[in-house]
Amino acid sequence: MSRSYFHLHLVSDSTGETLINVGRAAAAQYEGVSAIEHVYPLVRSRAQLERVISEIQAAPGLVLYTLVDQELIARLDEACRETGSPTLNVLQPVHALLRSYLGADSTARPGAQHMLNAEYFKRIDAMNFTLAHDDGNLPPDLDEADVVLVGVSRTSKTPTSIYLANRGLKTANFPLVPSMPLPASLANTRKALIVGLIASPERIVHIRQNRLLSLKADDNSMYVDRSAVADEVAASRKLCAKYRWPTIDVTRRSIEETAAAILDLYREHRLKFIAT
Repeated sequence: MSRSYFHLHLVSDSTGETLINVGRAAAAQYEGVSAIEHVYPLVRSRAQLERVISEIQAAPGLVLYTLVDQELIARLDEACRETGSPTLNVLQPVHALLRSYLGADSTARPGAQHMLNAEYFKRIDAMNFTLAHDDGNLPPDLDEADVVLVGVSRTSKTPTSIYLANRGLKTANFPLVPSMPLPASLANTRKALIVGLIASPERIVHIRQNRLLSLKADDNSMYVDRSAVADEVAASRKLCAKYRWPTIDVTRRSIEETAAAILDLYREHRLKFIAT
């Protein structure tokens, strides 16, 4: 099937992350169609908007925006009508619903979600903690961590940890290596949620082979032996069952999907911890 393309203009008065995520999530539902993204962040003046409009005029397409300045919105809508480019204020339906439910008007503040508040600094602390406690570098007191990920090599522990840190969770990770004893702190921790990441042997072997290839290393080792890897996975499953650690199969999960499942487990874990 041939693939078709369309121009997708994303205009934001902040970082543009909200628009990018919404645009990609929606476009992914249409097979055989790809968006050519034009991202315009931090558009907060008429001069900046006019430069955006000139690019829309050069490549008409869909226009999604998150602007709060009514004059900029009116000008963008007018220009898009002239070029025949459909537009949508992505946050407007949400604002309308909130306004109806809360009975209050919003305050127009570009980038309000990115203010340097307590939540922001919590994420910074979580990221610093996570980077310092990667790949087996466990803290002296494991209860300093919110989450600890365990799993054999190449089960996406590090990228998942970083994603969770960006959501404000202090995350450490520990590799499960054959014949390497488990730290006593992992078995004794009470506060931290420990989650085992597993994957199919075939998937792990494939990733490990690519890793060795990128390093130009010899792939004739137990590290990529199908039977040995299967034993590693079975041992990790057994270990998690022994300590009643929840497991997540990451074979066909994206980092975002894995992190979402862990966040759900963490919410349940915190409720149990608070109850006790």
